[in-house]
Amino acid sequence: MGTNGSEHPAAERLTTGVAGLDEVLNGGLRPRSATLVRGAPGSGKTIIGLHFLASGVEAGETGLYVNLGEPSTYIRDTARAFGLDIDPVEFLTLSPSGEEFQTETTYDLFSSAEVEGPSLVDEIREEVEAIDPDRVVVDPATEFRYLTTDEHQFRTQILSLLDFLKAEGATVLLTSQAAQSMPDDELQFLVDAVLNVAEGADRRTISVSKFRGSAARTGQHTLAITEEGMSVWPRLDPGRYRVNGPRPTLSSGIPELDQLLSGGLTTGTVTLFSGPTGVGKTTTALQFLQEAAGRGQRSVLYSFEENTRTLLDRAEAVNIPVAELIERGTLRVEELGTEGLTVDEFTARIRMEVEERDAEVIAIDGTTGFEQSLVGFDGAPMEHLVDIGQYLRNANVTGLITNEVHQITGSFQATEQRISHLADSIVILRHVEYKGKLRKVIGVLKMRTSDYEPRLRELEITEKGLHVGEPLTDLRGILTGTPEWDDATD
Repeated sequence: MGTNGSEHPAAERLTTGVAGLDEVLNGGLRPRSATLVRGAPGSGKTIIGLHFLASGVEAGETGLYVNLGEPSTYIRDTARAFGLDIDPVEFLTLSPSGEEFQTETTYDLFSSAEVEGPSLVDEIREEVEAIDPDRVVVDPATEFRYLTTDEHQFRTQILSLLDFLKAEGATVLLTSQAAQSMPDDELQFLVDAVLNVAEGADRRTISVSKFRGSAARTGQHTLAITEEGMSVWPRLDPGRYRVNGPRPTLSSGIPELDQLLSGGLTTGTVTLFSGPTGVGKTTTALQFLQEAAGRGQRSVLYSFEENTRTLLDRAEAVNIPVAELIERGTLRVEELGTEGLTVDEFTARIRMEVEERDAEVIAIDGTTGFEQSLVGFDGAPMEHLVDIGQYLRNANVTGLITNEVHQITGSFQATEQRISHLADSIVILRHVEYKGKLRKVIGVLKMRTSDYEPRLRELEITEKGLHVGEPLTDLRGILTGTPEWDDATD
């Protein structure tokens, strides 16, 4: 058909034309199948159909749009607005505003052998036989229901129509208005795949509830409509990625800090830098980023808690050359928090850095901003952060995450969101008060991949950079925030 009647190989898939949706569908739609796209009015069903037809045009295939809804001129104008070329697509307009309904003739859904008068099914058959389409969109198929009250006859004839279209070599996409007043259970039963489009308070989503003969990504995936068209951002599935590679140690460039970590951080692990505000979490993470980027490892920092200008000024003030590394191209800083991104869009950015740009170190600053700035969490926000950590491990990428605890002194707490399990290593930073002076300490709470120094050291952040002192062996009760010397001397 359309491609000169050639058969599709069994493993071949047809692209939907929607960025990201083919990934959800494990490569696209199966040839000579029927897919139902369901959703409320305005959810984007027709746009999916337009992308599907436009991708066929791009591949040199023929297309047919069976229009039972909006006027054809409106549909074509919509396609042009999104930059979709459907000019070669044939339109069969059977909507109440179409020419067929401007006459005195009354149409019926079913074949003329069963009823008197012309039949819409016959009309579609004649059009298909005339143009031999590769792709057919029926939008919306639920309009057929207005032509009958007999559920059995409706189901029998729709099945007959789908069988005919598939036998002619067409891949079919139908849309339905999902509503209690117009159930589409029969259509869901008859088709090979069902895509569900939903619109929530903060995002549109798409999910696959049926895909006969194939696996598909589970869950709700973000669907976005912009001036450029439609995109799907699949929810991150860490188990789909596995990269085996060398696991060298990432040094901080500060010998005393590396001693705490038995040489540094292991590649392909996730480290949590945890502590109260102003204690140096971001600066310590930047120290590792500087060292990696300085050695030519592509590194990325996603900043949720401060703007880029402030970050650059602060880094320069403590002798960390972030601006120079950005200019060199080995470090990229992306400021987030004001875009209203969904978590799926954010994880797609991480994947792009890792899979397309070969990033080796990814830093997220910090967990509170991550939770408050992103939208569209499917489940608890920190579950998504755990997925990100697992993805970075599987991709053999080193992850750095800063986490704020709000209690400045007092009883020790590694995290407040109970996310310590997401990290392979936890570096703790604390304010301590001793004789009226506020000081900082740094230590390692855990490391899964190696031994570590179980002692705390004083941390100073100066204009010359980070300074980590010798182990504080004469102090006790440091983690309470009010330490005491073991003897009476200062």
